[in-house]
Amino acid sequence: MTVRVRFAPSPTGSLHLGGLRTALYNYLTARRLGGIFTLRIEDTDRTRLVPGSVENIIKGLRWAGIDFDHGPERGGPFGPYYQSERLDLYHAYTKKLLETGRAYRCFCSPSTLTATRERLARMRSNATYDRTCLHLTDEEVARKVKAGEKHVVRFNVCHSDTAVPRKDPIKDLVFGALQDGHGSLPTDPILLKSDLFPTYHLASVVDDHEMKITHVIRGEEWLQSLPLHIDLYASLDLEPPNFAHLPLLLNPDGSKMSKRKGDVQVSDYIAKGWEPEAVVNWLALAGWGTSPKSSGIPDQPDGAMSMDELIQKFDIEALTHRRTILDPGKLTNLNKQHLATKIQAATNGEPSDILTRAENLLRKTYPDR
Repeated sequence: MTVRVRFAPSPTGSLHLGGLRTALYNYLTARRLGGIFTLRIEDTDRTRLVPGSVENIIKGLRWAGIDFDHGPERGGPFGPYYQSERLDLYHAYTKKLLETGRAYRCFCSPSTLTATRERLARMRSNATYDRTCLHLTDEEVARKVKAGEKHVVRFNVCHSDTAVPRKDPIKDLVFGALQDGHGSLPTDPILLKSDLFPTYHLASVVDDHEMKITHVIRGEEWLQSLPLHIDLYASLDLEPPNFAHLPLLLNPDGSKMSKRKGDVQVSDYIAKGWEPEAVVNWLALAGWGTSPKSSGIPDQPDGAMSMDELIQKFDIEALTHRRTILDPGKLTNLNKQHLATKIQAATNGEPSDILTRAENLLRKTYPDR
């Protein structure tokens, strides 16, 4: 089977360092295993779209030397690669879930849902919805649909006649065997919104299956949703892919990266003239080791490496599950090493734009000399 991975950002702003690392790890996995790297745009949350985001993402990937095989502008056998252009597919899968009793229509208004959550919280219940609409008759549902009442489609997790088969424990390539996390999930999560766009949960499962994705490599923030996604695969009688969740990147003070604490957008590093190879090298070393030696302890790379060297040595299963601090000093050192390599190559007559870039910089800095 051909290894297929995907980077699936939402076009809600500029590409940031965490997103670039996720794309990089997917790219390294695909290239090391002779697979396919797909770029998919997850634009189903129409309220958060930012114009120009897709172009910014693609520009950042190409600046970093990360080239996708299938995706926007390039096409491929499993397109379209914008989720907003795949709605008929999500509706077909939703219909299947409704027909098998794995999902149901919910007509509760936002104010009703808020009141229900508050009532359940006062009762010290872990539930987030009382499943009122699950008990509507087929006739009541048909009447409400015909009348055009706004509604969502919820996943029927716990119905006794349609219980989702469990395959515990769930295994993650980074975090290993996981404890059952169903208790932290919302009650009967929404799969299809009232605007007929899917939530991330349904869209990602459907697309990863339809695009024949074999390895889902994504951020740690989705780890808590993994039980739900595994249940969706089981309910649709689909084989799930391998999952690997990437630990968060942290600021030097141990806090989560944010725009208020330094540069987090890739465009910041492009504008300031950092070598793309150094930034890629820096992110690649943020939490991974090469394949384990005979001692069983992963060899932790630390120095400057080219993209080809990263591809050769990278192993997603050697990634630490601990969150990693991004040290700006390490980037500075790597940048110096990559610059030295480029200068040496130019000195030896090898193709390099480093001398031209240096000349342009000098002319810009000293225009009168």
